[in-house]
Amino acid sequence: MAGLFESAGGGGAVLALDELEASILRSLEVQMLELIGPGPGDGEGSGDPLAALFAEGPSKAPDDPALARLFPDAYGDPDGPGDAESREAAGEFRRYTELDLRARKREDALHVVRALDGLGGEGGQVDLDAAACLRWLGALNDLRLTLGVRLEVTEDDEQGLYGLPDADDRKPLVMAYLWLGALQESLLEAIAD
Repeated sequence: MAGLFESAGGGGAVLALDELEASILRSLEVQMLELIGPGPGDGEGSGDPLAALFAEGPSKAPDDPALARLFPDAYGDPDGPGDAESREAAGEFRRYTELDLRARKREDALHVVRALDGLGGEGGQVDLDAAACLRWLGALNDLRLTLGVRLEVTEDDEQGLYGLPDADDRKPLVMAYLWLGALQESLLEAIAD
């Protein structure tokens, strides 16, 4: 896979993807949307905007390790050895912020899916303005964090991912993880140019 971002000037970027790359990236983002879950109003009816404004989220961290990584506690581990006041503060912070954070992550992933859908199921070039670049950075970061948790990657062993044998069942996910890292890095470089 060779599709990497290039600068388009003004904080924008372009990304040329072949059909396979576009398909893989779209599939990963759709899976991210499924992991994050539906937002308020995604189900029946249009949802009440006023009620959504005052909606409260969960006060406990998600059980899924990938979701816990995407939605970490603000004040350390609430189930850890901290004091009761820290645990209560973490729960309160989560209650009032997680729904917005989920919505932003969902919007970032949807933005990427829609851009890839614009390619019509084929490869092509995605042109991003500065605002879209930030959405893509967020979406790519979320994907990479999730894959990192699923692969149990630590800072110490990331280099070991490069030497996995082809027969290892994790190899496709590792390849996606490494590619997403290269995409992130190239997008950051493109924005900085």
